[in-house]
Amino acid sequence: MASADARERIIVAAERLIAEHGVEVPLRDIATAAGQRNNSAVQYHFGSRDGLIDAVAEYRIADLEQHRLELLTESEAAGETHDVRALVSALVVPMLTVPYEHGATHYARFLEQVRTHPALAADSNLGRAGRAAVRLIIMRLDRALRDLPPEIRRRRLRVLPTVLFALLADRERAVCADDLPRDDPQSAAELVDLLIGLLTAPVSTAASP
Repeated sequence: MASADARERIIVAAERLIAEHGVEVPLRDIATAAGQRNNSAVQYHFGSRDGLIDAVAEYRIADLEQHRLELLTESEAAGETHDVRALVSALVVPMLTVPYEHGATHYARFLEQVRTHPALAADSNLGRAGRAAVRLIIMRLDRALRDLPPEIRRRRLRVLPTVLFALLADRERAVCADDLPRDDPQSAAELVDLLIGLLTAPVSTAASP
């Protein structure tokens, strides 16, 4: 039990320090912030920096996926299986609430820092067993956007996480600065609107493949 508690404390400390200082924050600083006297505690529990980042990314996935699956079930019952707004909402809305209900303070800013890391990169992660909801959302968005040229559609879906993480991080910073309530419905709706605009914007002649 003590080992499990130490592991969780390191994950939470890493989420915060990576969010604040980037992925190259010294591992000994993470160990110290987690209350570990041994500077090699990170290597002991996670093997490497990459192993730690992967563990932090996985830490909140199960709860997020559960909420997404619930939203997908609701949209299916409402006949909105391939509705772009319902799909984007299912992707985004849990990220505005679930991590913070479980004590997160720097989750979105962590994602912004590690968005290109293999632990988050869509190409290498959508196939994971724990990513069923995200995988289904992306597949359905691909179908919902079928009026777009295939290459344009792929590029927009590929850039979606980058834009999403940046917008979530900006929102989290505003909340932490008391410039925005955590549960502000208008900002949440605006975030969804922005992402829908990204995905469905008309294709200019210059952008055509």
